[in-house]
Amino acid sequence: MEHIYMKARAKINLSLDITGVRENGYHEISTIMQCVALHDGLYIKKVYKSDYLKVVSNLPWLPSDERNLAYRAAKYLKDRFAIEDGIFVKIDKVIPASAGLAGGSADCAAALLGVRNLFALPASNEELRDVSVQFGADVPFCVMRGCAHATGIGEVLTPLPAVPHMHIVLVKPPIIVSTEEVFKEFNIEAMGKRPDTERIVHAIKNEDLQGICDGMANVLESVTARDFPIIDELKGFLIERGAMSAMMTGSGPTVFGIFRERDGALDAAKALKKAYPGFNEIFVTRPYVY
Repeated sequence: MEHIYMKARAKINLSLDITGVRENGYHEISTIMQCVALHDGLYIKKVYKSDYLKVVSNLPWLPSDERNLAYRAAKYLKDRFAIEDGIFVKIDKVIPASAGLAGGSADCAAALLGVRNLFALPASNEELRDVSVQFGADVPFCVMRGCAHATGIGEVLTPLPAVPHMHIVLVKPPIIVSTEEVFKEFNIEAMGKRPDTERIVHAIKNEDLQGICDGMANVLESVTARDFPIIDELKGFLIERGAMSAMMTGSGPTVFGIFRERDGALDAAKALKKAYPGFNEIFVTRPYVY
């Protein structure tokens, strides 16, 4: 095999709770994460030059060096297993950047799995998941994919069954949110509504879509939606157009709405594009079951 193509799946948080703060300043979280069909594409190719490692993308501003998680993942495996051939990675970015959708983490996970598969390296998915936390808290989930309850800083994963049938509208407003700043500003005593994580887990296991929607909440909205009122505006817009529930994913700024039927999701996405003509990152997707 000379090359391989990998799909790097985005994720949404069906819940996001903060349960404490560690001595090192990292926040303890409890979150239900779900992969969706929206994905980047990674084309990974062997190059017969031993010292060669190059990452390129369709976005000229995207870093192609150590700042790129896919580059770091490929370099890690090349160094660890003393891969004699070079590695070329081309990333076709579709997942919005800095959006709360784990696009960079998904690319990193796809690079780990793709390089492993391309060179037939002796590393299991579980081993890759364990080492991948060094690249970012969301990367272990992106290696595992599917649906999971994540705790710790996001790296302790309990797999969950596939969620029931649903369609998801994603809308990323054209604003920049710093995850680091959101966590810095987060006040555990003023976080507002918290998710009912146990209810969501029970609902997933019982294929109860309404139960999932009823338990959803994201405590980081107490920071991001305060600083950017468009978050609550978009949630309200989706609810008014038939979403069973709407929430911000991660630290934002992407908002998603859950719809039972695809036609309803398509209609809501069309209405969003009409009402917000400057918003270029609106998608209709579905859960991805690994």
